[in-house]
Amino acid sequence: MIYCINCGQQLQNEVQFCPSCGTSVSATSTPHNIQPSYQQHTQATAPSSDADKNKGMAIIAYLLFFIPLITGDHKKSAFVKYHTNQGIILFIFSAGLGVAISIVMAILTSLLFNVFAWGLLAILGTILNLLWFVPMIFLILGIVNASSGKEKPLPLIGNKITILK
Repeated sequence: MIYCINCGQQLQNEVQFCPSCGTSVSATSTPHNIQPSYQQHTQATAPSSDADKNKGMAIIAYLLFFIPLITGDHKKSAFVKYHTNQGIILFIFSAGLGVAISIVMAILTSLLFNVFAWGLLAILGTILNLLWFVPMIFLILGIVNASSGKEKPLPLIGNKITILK
């Protein structure tokens, strides 16, 4: 049996190109007892049974990150642990964003505190409050990843931070 070294697709012996990615089979095929190198750089996915059993708790980890911590599910499942870590990072990011928006609004209010600048203050306040869509988008992405069984980090904030060891 041979495998495409680019995407890992199992190939039949008589094909010349991988039907999944189009890579030439003669240049990239390998016997089945050798692990294809594509596995070194593919996105991490949890074992199917762990992800299937624990999707619900992984989703809860984004909404209420402390529930898997209280129940101990983060110790029982690597999938839940990963998503609990991402949920904690999202919570910290959201709290930091809230503090930053409050500080900026307080500064703007003190600087623009006259009759003529109330319109500008209202516009700037609205723009700052639109920043709350960013953690909401991250929340949705995290829930979609958890429900599909993927261990994919949240964009911008979840790549290299590990809180739960």
